[in-house]
Amino acid sequence: MSPQTFDATKSSAAVIAAAVRDGRTTARKATDDTLALIARVDPKLHAFTNVLAAEARASADAIDARRTRGERLGALAGVPFAVKNLFDVAGLPTLAGSLINRSNAPASADATLIAKLKAQDAILLGALNMGEYAYDFTGENVHYGNSLNPHATGQMSGGSSGGSGTAVASGMAAIALGSDTNGSIRVPASLCGLFGLKPTYGRLSRAGTFPFVASFDHLGPLARSVEDLALCYDAMQGPDALDHAQAARAIEPASSAIDAGVDGLRIAVAGGYFATGAMPEALEAVQQVAKALDTTSAIEIPEAHRARAAAYVITTVEGAALHAERLRTRAKDFDPEVRNRLIAGAMFPAGVVVKAQKFRRWYREAVLRLFENVDVILAPATPCRAPRTGQKNFLLNGVEMPVRANLGIFTQPISFIGLPVVSVPVWTDGEPLPIGVQIICAPWREDIALRVARELELSGVVKAPVAQV
Repeated sequence: MSPQTFDATKSSAAVIAAAVRDGRTTARKATDDTLALIARVDPKLHAFTNVLAAEARASADAIDARRTRGERLGALAGVPFAVKNLFDVAGLPTLAGSLINRSNAPASADATLIAKLKAQDAILLGALNMGEYAYDFTGENVHYGNSLNPHATGQMSGGSSGGSGTAVASGMAAIALGSDTNGSIRVPASLCGLFGLKPTYGRLSRAGTFPFVASFDHLGPLARSVEDLALCYDAMQGPDALDHAQAARAIEPASSAIDAGVDGLRIAVAGGYFATGAMPEALEAVQQVAKALDTTSAIEIPEAHRARAAAYVITTVEGAALHAERLRTRAKDFDPEVRNRLIAGAMFPAGVVVKAQKFRRWYREAVLRLFENVDVILAPATPCRAPRTGQKNFLLNGVEMPVRANLGIFTQPISFIGLPVVSVPVWTDGEPLPIGVQIICAPWREDIALRVARELELSGVVKAPVAQV
C-alpha cells in the first residue's frame, strides 16, 4: 500500500503507528485524512468543540522529520486522538461541557494523560463535546449541540463522553479519551459500538482534568479495537504526584498479554439485579458473549440496587458541593436538568450521605469476596440500544423511567467501587445498532478484562466497525 492510498480514518491506531514507523504512510497524511473527515462530517455530528488543525499538522510534520532522520518513534506514532473537553488542553479553556467555563482562562499546560500520549507521538486533534459537567448519560448538550450516533444519526451517542464515542465510531479519531464517573465511558461505548476501558480507580492520573465526583472519577480510552485500547492504556500508566488519589503502583503493561486467551479463567454472568430491568437485547448480548466464552456459570452481586442508589446520593451531593458557587451566582447558565439535580444534591440530609458511604465500604468488601471464586463477571453495559435523540422516557420492566438517569443503571454499581471494566460491542443479526457488555474484573486486573475482550474480538463475537456517515 502506498502512502497515497493509506486511509487513517478507517485504520486502527496500531496499524497507523506501524505504517508511520515503516514509511507506508506519513503522520502528516494520517492527520490530513482525519482533519478532512472532521471538516466533512462533524458539522452534522457535533463531536468536536475545538479542532486544533494547525497544531496537529505541526506535530505530524515534526514526527515525519524525526523518522527521516532515523530517530525512534513512539508506540502511537502519527495516531490521531482527541479528548473530552474536561481535559486541560494548552491554549484552550477547559469547558467541561458548560457555558460557564467558556469564560475561564485557557489552560497553561496539557493534562497528564494528554502529555503521556504525545510522548508516544500521538497527535492531538482537539477537544470533544460532552454532557454538561459530566452529569449526563445521553450525549446531549444544550450549549454545544447533541453528539449524534454515527451509526444512526437520529439516535443518542450516550454520555457523558458523547463526543468521544461519536468521534471514534465515525473515524474522526482513532482513539479518544473520556471520563467515567458512573458509566460515562461504558455508556457511549455501548451505544456507539466501541471498546471502552474504565480502569481501576486510582490507576491513571486525573491531573489536569475538571472533576465531577472526585471519589468516583476515572479516565480512560475508547477505541475500535482491543489492541488500540491496550496500547493507549499502557502509554498512560505511571505514577503522578499531581493526582492525590492515584495509586503508587508500577506500570503493568497489558498489550503483550492480550493474546494469551481465556483458558483457566473462571467466568460468570451476573444475575439478580443485572438480569432484570433490561430490554431483551441487553440480556441477549450477554448470553452471546457467555456462549462464546463457554460459560454457564452465574453469580449474584449482592445489593447492587442499593449500590446504585448510594452512588446516586454521593454523586449529587459531591457534585452540588463542587458547583455551589456557580449555582449561587450563575444558575441560569446551567442546563436546567443538570442544575435541578445539583440543587437536589445540596438538600440531601447529612445522615443519608453517611449511610451511603458506610454501605459503600460494606459493598466493596462483599463484591471483592466474589473474586475469590471468579476472575471475570459479565453484565449488560446499558439496558437498551441507543434511544432516540431527545427521547425523555423508556419502558424498563414495564415501568416508564427517565432515559437520562437510567442509561447507567448497570454501570453505576461497578464504578461505585472502582472496579476495572472493558465494555465490548455486540451486534445482533439484523439489528442496525450495537449494544455493550461489561467485562468486570478484580482491582488492578485490567489485563484479564482486555484478554477476554481480545478473545471475543478474534472470534468475531464483538467488533467495532467505522460508521458510514
